[in-house]
Amino acid sequence: MVFRETKLQGAFVIEPDTYADERGFFCRSWSAREFETHGLASRLAECNISFNKKKGTLRGLHFQAAPFPQSKLVRCTRGAIYDVAVDLRPQSATFKQWVAVNLSAENRLMFFIPGEMAHGFQTMEDDTEIFYQMSERYVPECSRGVRWNDPAFDILWPEGERIMIDRDRNYPDFSG
Repeated sequence: MVFRETKLQGAFVIEPDTYADERGFFCRSWSAREFETHGLASRLAECNISFNKKKGTLRGLHFQAAPFPQSKLVRCTRGAIYDVAVDLRPQSATFKQWVAVNLSAENRLMFFIPGEMAHGFQTMEDDTEIFYQMSERYVPECSRGVRWNDPAFDILWPEGERIMIDRDRNYPDFSG
C-alpha cells in the first residue's frame, strides 16, 4: 500500500498495491502492520456500510468525542464520493482546515481519518456504497457533528442538489 499524508497531519490517502492478470486483480485493503508502521490506529472495532440511493446525498460532518474517538478508514465500494475531513484538534497547526478526496469504486483509493477529525461526504453518483473500518465502537452519547457549510471551515462542496437529514443541516456554528 502507498500512504500519502494530506495537509492534515495524520490523515492519509492510501492506494492499494494491485496485482492484476487475465482473471482480474487482487489487492490488500488492510494490514495492521503497515498502518502501525505509519503511526496510524490499527485497532478495528467495527466495520460499517453506508448505502446512498441518490447523487447529492450529503452525510456529516460527524465525529465521536473522547473518551471514544473513532479513527476511520473509508472506501467507496460502489459509485463515487467527495470525502471530507476537518481538523478539530485545537493544538494542531491545521486546526479548522479541511481536505477532500475523491473516492470511487473505480480508483479504489482509501482515506484514513484520525479520530479527532470530523468526517463527511457527498455522493457523486446514484447507488453509492461506502465501507468504513472504525477504530472504536459507536457510543451514541459521544456522537457529535459540525455543520457541512459552517463558515468556520469554508468547505468547497460540489455543486448541485443536496439531500440531507435535518440533524446534519442544523448543527450550530462551530465555537471551538
